[in-house]
Amino acid sequence: MPETLPKSERLRGQTAVSALFEHGKGLSSGCLRCKYIASPAHADASRIVVSVPKRLFKRAVKRNLLKRRIREAYRRQKELLSAPCDILFVYSAPEVLPYEVIYADMTAILQKIC
Repeated sequence: MPETLPKSERLRGQTAVSALFEHGKGLSSGCLRCKYIASPAHADASRIVVSVPKRLFKRAVKRNLLKRRIREAYRRQKELLSAPCDILFVYSAPEVLPYEVIYADMTAILQKIC
């Protein structure tokens, strides 16, 4: 599986996201929190959605920077997941952390999901 993140691997739609909130299991590691649920049987890849709260970062530039860093960390390590699942990542640190910290936290979360 190449290290790309096509649109088919993005979780979208109100029903899919609300099902994730209702039935998903939660994890936390450092600056990231996540909720995940097993994908339907016909799904061939995991799907993700990334959220950075506006309440923590008022400027869209910082929110977009953090979302790019989280997506990049996931994209580079998505092969750690053994089965397809839907995942919501939420950034929870009050300051902008460097990419290396986000990458390490992403590794910990993906290993816990497996």
